[in-house]
Amino acid sequence: MESTRVRTATSADETPVVQAIVAAFAGDPVVRWCFPRAHQYLANMAPFTLAFGGAAFEHGAAHCTDDFSGAALWLPPGVESDEKAMEQIIEDSVTDAVRGDLYGVLQQMADFHPREPHWYLPLIGVDPPHQGKGHGGALLAYALERCDREGRLAYLESTNPKNITLYQRHGFKALGTIQAGSSPPMVPMLRTPAN
Repeated sequence: MESTRVRTATSADETPVVQAIVAAFAGDPVVRWCFPRAHQYLANMAPFTLAFGGAAFEHGAAHCTDDFSGAALWLPPGVESDEKAMEQIIEDSVTDAVRGDLYGVLQQMADFHPREPHWYLPLIGVDPPHQGKGHGGALLAYALERCDREGRLAYLESTNPKNITLYQRHGFKALGTIQAGSSPPMVPMLRTPAN
């Protein structure tokens, strides 16, 4: 494991941060169910990333490794994704065969979100050649220190079963399964603040 330095990303870092996430999700089961063709994925994942988690940049909650090999977009309590932009991307780019099931998945995601104030992690990822080197864990630790300091819950949905053990090592617990129609399963996970 190499030492990983993590910092808060600024708006000037938006492009490399989003590109790291786009690279990281290229093989993600849920994302590629939505965008199964390379041209669909490459045309839509960056705008979807900004719609889903881009508010993190405005709130000092976008984080990256120094070399941009990994990034995380957190939404602070009370801050939401840009649902209108997300819906437009879905309507314009997701096939009819998937769209109805995807809206079912999104409804289940909303149902699992904690009702009390919490930090939400819509997107975290590491560029595939840099995976397995501790970057994901460093990104999580960087943000979770703040959650602990503030005494706040942290919540995410794991779209890839390979990542569940990483989240568990950082204190997240599975709440159930999100799945609708043809969708791959997702696992909603919650972490209570450490004392």
